[in-house]
Amino acid sequence: MFFSNSQLLLRVLLKNHLIVVVFMMGSLSSFSQKRVENADTVRKPITPPVRTGRGSQIVDDSTKNVYGPKTTKWITENNIFQNKVDYQPLDTTLSNYHRWTYIQGFNNFYHDLGNVGTALNPIFPMAPLTVGASPGYQTYYPFYETEEPRIFDTKSPYTRIFLVWGGEGRAMSRIEFSRNINPRWNFGFNYRPILVDKQIQRNGKGDRQTISQYYDLYSSYRSENKRYFLSGSYRRIRHRVNENGGIYLVRDTTINGYYDDNVQPYLMAAKTEEKRIALHIFHQYQLASPLQVYHKLDLIKQENYFFDVRSEEPNYNEYFKYTTPDIVNTDDVQDGIRFKTIVNEVGMKGNAAFLFYSFYYKMRSYSTFNKYVDETQLSFKNDGIENYLGGQIAFRFDTLAELSGKAEYLLGGNYKLNANLTTPWLDASGISSLTKPAFLPLAYRGSHNSWVNDFSDPFFNQLSGFIKTRAGGFNFSPGITYTSITNNIYYKQNSVSGEQEVIAVQSSGNQQLLTPEVRMSVRFLRHVYFRPQVLYTQLLQNDDRAVRVPQWFINAQLAYENSLFKGNIQVQVGIDAHWRSDYTALGYSPAIQQFYVQDKFVNPAYPLVDVFFNGKLNRGRFFVKYSNLLQIITGTGYLPTPGYRGQVSILDFGFDLILFD
Repeated sequence: MFFSNSQLLLRVLLKNHLIVVVFMMGSLSSFSQKRVENADTVRKPITPPVRTGRGSQIVDDSTKNVYGPKTTKWITENNIFQNKVDYQPLDTTLSNYHRWTYIQGFNNFYHDLGNVGTALNPIFPMAPLTVGASPGYQTYYPFYETEEPRIFDTKSPYTRIFLVWGGEGRAMSRIEFSRNINPRWNFGFNYRPILVDKQIQRNGKGDRQTISQYYDLYSSYRSENKRYFLSGSYRRIRHRVNENGGIYLVRDTTINGYYDDNVQPYLMAAKTEEKRIALHIFHQYQLASPLQVYHKLDLIKQENYFFDVRSEEPNYNEYFKYTTPDIVNTDDVQDGIRFKTIVNEVGMKGNAAFLFYSFYYKMRSYSTFNKYVDETQLSFKNDGIENYLGGQIAFRFDTLAELSGKAEYLLGGNYKLNANLTTPWLDASGISSLTKPAFLPLAYRGSHNSWVNDFSDPFFNQLSGFIKTRAGGFNFSPGITYTSITNNIYYKQNSVSGEQEVIAVQSSGNQQLLTPEVRMSVRFLRHVYFRPQVLYTQLLQNDDRAVRVPQWFINAQLAYENSLFKGNIQVQVGIDAHWRSDYTALGYSPAIQQFYVQDKFVNPAYPLVDVFFNGKLNRGRFFVKYSNLLQIITGTGYLPTPGYRGQVSILDFGFDLILFD
């Protein structure tokens, strides 16, 4: 049967959430994957003895299970594109396994609204993602883009089940399944829900603030002569957040007031939502040893909405001080933007000795829709076709050293250049881009915001370099990053009384940042590690005060790592700490899902300290983590975004299981 004991467990976990995927898996039950038991084709990993019972796989009457992390391998589509065909075994390491939230997964280089799944914003400026037309909504983008499917080659059905039971109703799951239908054809899916309760005025279990449902279906195929390769995926996410607008301070207006037991949120009925649907196909054919032709197709739809019911908001007039004239219905708010693209890319690529090259032509059609915007008043079109030329080149001196570059030119003048150097002793990178303004800051009309702008193309440059030194248990990597922005488009708090609170603007000058950084790892007492990361940012130029970053930014970890009980259990136990100096952090406007420059509130510096224990037993991993330890001592906490209370002291637990039958 298609489902053995492990797949039966998977069906039980999924039956209430992913009926469609389970049905599709069942439809493939007629296919059987031949288990490879030839010693020449399977590298036998060192694994624990096989338990007796149904579903166990014993080879040559031994007690070794031939199927495991080393027989289930994966690769990214980008690596296949670059002809880096080394498949990687599954990552079962224990290091930083406890960092399950997106903020910690990004090493604290983002801030949110104090709860898992809320809007995310980078602390430091980042290069634009797209050269051409874009919708302008990015606050929920990391929840989608970081989940891009991988390409697998399995020798047996592979299932990973990862569950987090966070305190106060904070939960996340990751269910991954993949199997080879035959040695050249693979199929799989991922299902990743985020279900998080409100942390302020929670009305019992299941009173959600975040409801996010992501899933994808993917498949890959390689011809028998290995000349043709095809991969495709269908991805969908619906990310919903009940917005509270921050805390409404009534009595104590200091930071202590945010941590009163009976604090009230500004908003009670407001909601934001993002939907993304993407169909992706990539295929290539090798004409000759140094020449391949390829084609990529992407169909993408993105929708962003803001909902609210005025009659259910006791503080509506306190929070929304402006209502856009002539909007049809401001009592039942339903604002939104829809953006669609169709992208076709064709090109050629190949290898010549240690050189990789590619050249391509790309045609991209796009359209956007906002039901309240009068398109006859715009100086630009909401739809169009873009034509690109591009390519990349990479010099691979050996497995540890590579110099690569990539260029994309949009006919009409916009472009993006990337360069990277990786060696055992030096890492360096550079980015330069001239991009189109996004649609949202150009033209928007909703219940509480309205504008039409004529902005110039933003210009972004960033250079960074890091020296790498190693001596025994000591790793030291000093470096520096220089960032320059011209024609910066951003959002700021409006200083004009009686008008909309947040407006889209373009800087009349430049912003330049210089950020020296030190990364280090020190091992002592054989199994104790100290890993600090320190950044200092100097604003060389900040016209219009358009950029806001902390001067000091510090991450640190002190951990004990060892294998115990004759190697049967691995542990990592220690302390994570993060601190950044006080600064006027960006505020957040839920009506447009954007972070904005403000000058009314300074986010105070606060040390975040977490204590964790990670363990690995056989093929199972688990963690226990206590977050924000210092709040127990200080009685107060931190504000990741002005007006929004950070996560209080809380205990989290999570584990995952990896199954191969």
